[in-house]
Amino acid sequence: MLTPQGRPLKQNIVEELAGYERLVFLCGRYEGFDERISQILQPDEISLGDYVLNGGEIAAMAIMEAVIRLLPGVLGHETSCVTDSFSCGERFLEGPQYTRPREFRGMEVPEILLNGNHAEIEKWRDLEARKRTQMRRPDLITSDFVLNPYEKIKKKRKIKENE
Repeated sequence: MLTPQGRPLKQNIVEELAGYERLVFLCGRYEGFDERISQILQPDEISLGDYVLNGGEIAAMAIMEAVIRLLPGVLGHETSCVTDSFSCGERFLEGPQYTRPREFRGMEVPEILLNGNHAEIEKWRDLEARKRTQMRRPDLITSDFVLNPYEKIKKKRKIKENE
């Protein structure tokens, strides 16, 4: 049941819904649902956020879009959705993406992405994701957040060396 009173939609809920063989969306209109519907059906109530729409149809489409992309065969590669923002419990936004051409209006793809060193590329992507999260969604950052996780490893090594 799509309602502003439901549990807020998060990626973990989308992943849960993707595990069902079939979904039915109840879409209210204007003032929502007769309370007896909720009492009788006891549906899972889901909200897209802290705002009100005229009806639940747009909310249903948004949830369908999020769920469908997790189904096998929908994306080009089955693991493509694993690195998305909020996927697999990830709490960081996805970092910047680049495509061709290599240079566009004087802006170039960062050289590190072209060097073929996958370990370095992964470190760069992780750092950029953390920076983006810190700038755009600081509410996602917890007390154990480290801008650069490799600095945390270096600190641990120094502590051991000093002991």
